[in-house]
Amino acid sequence: MKLTASKIKQLLDSLYAEYNIFSSSSDPNWDLRRFKSKSDIELAAFIVSCYSYGNVASINSFTESIFNYTGKNLTNFINASDFSVPHRDTNFYYRFNSNTDFFLLLSAIKSALNQYGSLKNVFLEGYSETQENIIPALNHFSEKLRSFVKPTKSFEYLIPPVTRNSTCKRLNLFLRWMVRKDNIDFGFWGREVSPSKLIVPVDTHVYKVAQKLGLINRKSCDMKFAVGLTNKLKLFDPEDPVKYDFALCHLGIDKKNF
Repeated sequence: MKLTASKIKQLLDSLYAEYNIFSSSSDPNWDLRRFKSKSDIELAAFIVSCYSYGNVASINSFTESIFNYTGKNLTNFINASDFSVPHRDTNFYYRFNSNTDFFLLLSAIKSALNQYGSLKNVFLEGYSETQENIIPALNHFSEKLRSFVKPTKSFEYLIPPVTRNSTCKRLNLFLRWMVRKDNIDFGFWGREVSPSKLIVPVDTHVYKVAQKLGLINRKSCDMKFAVGLTNKLKLFDPEDPVKYDFALCHLGIDKKNF
């Protein structure tokens, strides 16, 4: 039986309350709390989001190896390191991405810190409250970070061009962590960026659960799907539609019935 809008909202709000608890489900987000300063958490969140593809256990294992290498003073480590020389003594390979890609990522972050002071300032350069959503700013953010290095083809998987029309799940995930504020997300950018402008970070789990709930019928899992789903969720919370993302995603990961 097809659920009415009021029943869907009731279900979504219930799921949000169930999952809006620290360690409610296995997720790379929780490990970010090893860092203490906002700067370190922001940088760690970006790195983790870039590598947030594959299963959660693999992501957590790989990012654990990264932070064992960098230490807990991540900002200091990046600012003090020379990424222009080859790092052949390391082995930061993860699925589609090479050791070279990892150091290109750190190099791009270092250039952003040197020129802008923070990743937030890179994003804000392309952001305006007059824009319908964050897509123009996200495009600027992605283009600017890639411009700091000579990217390999595989590096563009870490920081994808927004214009290729994928859902840009991992970039949108990073923004969710930085803009929203609750027991899951940090909200460090919430004063400058409205949560209402965010786009749902759509992955295969969100895609399947959203279709099962009848939230959206589009078959292609692309940016239009992400925008369409976000607009549907705005019917249930116009100021913070992306708050439902964690629950939608983890319903799929946890293989729960609903």
